[in-house]
Amino acid sequence: MNLQKTEIPLSKKKMLLSLAGSLLFVLLGIWFILQPEQLSHGPLRSPILVTIVGVVSILFFGAIAIVILKKMKGNPIGLTLSSEGIIDNSSGISSGIILWDDVVDITTTTVVNQKFVLILTKNPESYINRQTQILKKKTMQINYKSYGSPICISANALQINFEDLHQMVLDYFSKYKTVAS
Repeated sequence: MNLQKTEIPLSKKKMLLSLAGSLLFVLLGIWFILQPEQLSHGPLRSPILVTIVGVVSILFFGAIAIVILKKMKGNPIGLTLSSEGIIDNSSGISSGIILWDDVVDITTTTVVNQKFVLILTKNPESYINRQTQILKKKTMQINYKSYGSPICISANALQINFEDLHQMVLDYFSKYKTVAS
């Protein structure tokens, strides 16, 4: 099997669906802010709490929408696997190149029905420290603390299903880890 280099494009269809979902939550957040008294019942009994949930929804899902729009305009390649390593450009948090020599193990996890390939590295802090934006750095720190790796790759924005993605990463790792070591 020749595995020299594989490029997996971003899926415009998957990204459009995610964008639509994000925009829906932004609109819900606006509704929460405009109508807090009418919506303050059940678990959100206070109009102030309804407003806070609205603001958080707008900020969080608005940021996701912006990341998706940037990805749709940018490089159409979401993930590159090569004899050298992995370049993940599928999410808003790109780690740059992850060399096979630095990879210790490949595992998976599921978070709220979302599957991720985890890339466990010798020096995870170096990938966290590559981030110049505080929100990205914080997200990687949370990933590291919660899942044992700051590098979590999803098939959500890629033109590949999760099982095929996971197997492809494992194939590259098994072939090139021994070469790189």
